[in-house]
Amino acid sequence: MDEGIAQADPSATTLALDIGGMTCAACATRVEKSLRKIDGVADAGVNLATEVANVRIAPGAVRVSELIAAVEAAGYEARVHSDAASGAPPLAVRADRGGLWVAGAALLSLPLAAPMLLAPFGVDAMLPGWWQLLLAAPVQFVFGARFYRDGWNAARALSGNMDLLVAIGTSAAFGLSLYFLLAHGDGHEAHYYFEASAVVVTLVLFGKWLEARAKRRTVDAIRALQALRPETARVAVGAREIELPIAQVAVGDEVLVRPGERIPVDGEIVDGLTHVDESMLTGESRPVSRRPGDRVAGGSINGEGLLRVRTAAVGTETVLARIIRLVEDAQAAKAPIQRLVDRVSAVFVPVVLGIGLLTLLGWGLGAGDWARAVLNAVSVLVIACPCALGLATPTAIMAGTGVAARHGILIKDAQALELAHAVRAVAFDKTGTLTVGQPGLLAVAPAAGVDGGALLALSTAIQRGSEHPLAKAVQRAYGAAPGGVVPLPEVSGIRAVAGRGVSAMLRQEGADVEVFIGSEAWMAERSVDLAELAESARAQESEGRTVSFVATQRPSGPPHVLGLLAFGDAVKPGAAAAVAALRRLGVRTVLLTGDNAGAAAAVARGIGLDEVRAKVLPEQKAEAIRLLRAQEAGARQVVAMVGDGVNDAPALAAADVGIAMGTGTDVAMHTAAVTLMRGDPGLVPAAIDISRRTYAKIRQNLFWAFVYNVVGIPLAALGYLSPVIAGAAMALSSVSVVTNALTLRRWRPPKEA
Repeated sequence: MDEGIAQADPSATTLALDIGGMTCAACATRVEKSLRKIDGVADAGVNLATEVANVRIAPGAVRVSELIAAVEAAGYEARVHSDAASGAPPLAVRADRGGLWVAGAALLSLPLAAPMLLAPFGVDAMLPGWWQLLLAAPVQFVFGARFYRDGWNAARALSGNMDLLVAIGTSAAFGLSLYFLLAHGDGHEAHYYFEASAVVVTLVLFGKWLEARAKRRTVDAIRALQALRPETARVAVGAREIELPIAQVAVGDEVLVRPGERIPVDGEIVDGLTHVDESMLTGESRPVSRRPGDRVAGGSINGEGLLRVRTAAVGTETVLARIIRLVEDAQAAKAPIQRLVDRVSAVFVPVVLGIGLLTLLGWGLGAGDWARAVLNAVSVLVIACPCALGLATPTAIMAGTGVAARHGILIKDAQALELAHAVRAVAFDKTGTLTVGQPGLLAVAPAAGVDGGALLALSTAIQRGSEHPLAKAVQRAYGAAPGGVVPLPEVSGIRAVAGRGVSAMLRQEGADVEVFIGSEAWMAERSVDLAELAESARAQESEGRTVSFVATQRPSGPPHVLGLLAFGDAVKPGAAAAVAALRRLGVRTVLLTGDNAGAAAAVARGIGLDEVRAKVLPEQKAEAIRLLRAQEAGARQVVAMVGDGVNDAPALAAADVGIAMGTGTDVAMHTAAVTLMRGDPGLVPAAIDISRRTYAKIRQNLFWAFVYNVVGIPLAALGYLSPVIAGAAMALSSVSVVTNALTLRRWRPPKEA
């Protein structure tokens, strides 16, 4: 963007347009140039990934119809941008919707390709020429019409791309076949090239369909984020409460939030004590205590208390809305990688056309044989038909994504599969990614003279039936204890004290004894002496664990501490092995977490991570990814992010390769290009490994595709190759790249190899 222009007119507004029909970075550039030529447009930027153009215009200076007309004049579609949350898909996604379209082309192409595949086995299944024409024509001119349209747009801009190459090559093969059919009649002695044109069109259409599916993820990610925000809120009006749509809630309104509900607005607690699950925002694995005066964020989940919250922010100013904008901005800033085939095609197309023209003129003017001149020129175009080029990338990607899926690695974006081979740093979220994602009872430390088993049994009895995460952890620990566990004592009067803990009455030696479990702050309020367990508590807290104390209070005498319980998030079994495997691949590992420094450091030490960054907020995670890219001297470092929560979404979008745990949130999986279906960290190095192998196959395939062209085109131009031999060489190049790609099916994840 021209910052000077943008800043010169602070009153300029931004209008978003959905753009359809773009196939490469050159298309995006042409749309930008068309929009910038309009008087009153300060600047225009097009994001190819989301297919949205953001146009800065002076208020009232330009009509929307003018912008749309300029885009259409450049050969593309345009409409006013629809909100992703509304469910209206982008133009190109609607246009490319349809495996049915690809399936139709494949159905017509299969009878044409089958004889070529059966010929090496001595089976002659060649269809009559008129049948071949009947099958190939719809594929060429109906299913393949987009290549003529997009190729024409590229030609008008004096640039070459894959669409132009497909249009020229398949037209040459189709035209030559039609010429032979009309000139020689329908006989087996004539050789046609209808199968070449039809198969190329079908395969490239399949690749375009895969790209369209990847683009839909942007809409899905934003929609999933929007779904976290409640649609209504209960607003207190005097002694009454009324339910209003979120859009009608104003700053200053007091909202009532019942236990278990999502908090609808950002605000400050006016009344009520509770625990709030803010993991979607902070990554913290445990609910945090909230009381009057504390801030809460919309989208987080209220625990056990009834809250009255004074609204401080609504709409686009909430924390959740800012996270949504961060995801959108990160996706917009991440320009797609220009495919190697497109870059080569930009040079290859004019070169092939030039050679074809020189061949035609050379033989026609030099030898005076114009019939031979046409035949040799067509031979050049036939052997240059990008059949192998069209197969090189999709076949390798199909094989790579297929074998990866069988091992639990779902790669939803072919671009990510190609890009992940260059990853040099992997940033991990902690909670739910490297750890189990829920608190567990990791240590029981009884005071002097207290039995540990009895302490666990008493703690379980007091918290029996509670849904609090720490209470559930105690219940699980008691249930998993080895045989001979102490029976649960009989307690009564169980009472939860919001924000502090839980208490109950225990009948002991003929007297009612109060037993209570809670935080150190509550113990201080109750004047419990914790000196005996202070050192043990500090040691547990230094590991990032949450400490709760168990104490008793008799009718007479001071309270007495019985012991402490330490809670933490356990590391996943395969985490250390995954980090070791990444190190063998030459990849640096970094921990990015919203959790406290002690918990982060403990996890990092346990599994051998290279670097730790704790207490990182969602927007800081995205910035940390950008900083990681710049840490490698001399070159931009390719960075992958692995996460599972809503708070990871901005970083997943900002990373070159986003990898989500399948056990995490829908938002994370929609935002990331790769999903690990088992939630196993060991699949992270496996995903990088299959990417490296697939990328190597793509390079090998492109090499073989060009070998045939580099050798065959000069021979065809000199008249040494007839169209029949040129077609055979083209078919052989296709067999070479397909066979090479299929070797990927033998791949196994490193730990299984």
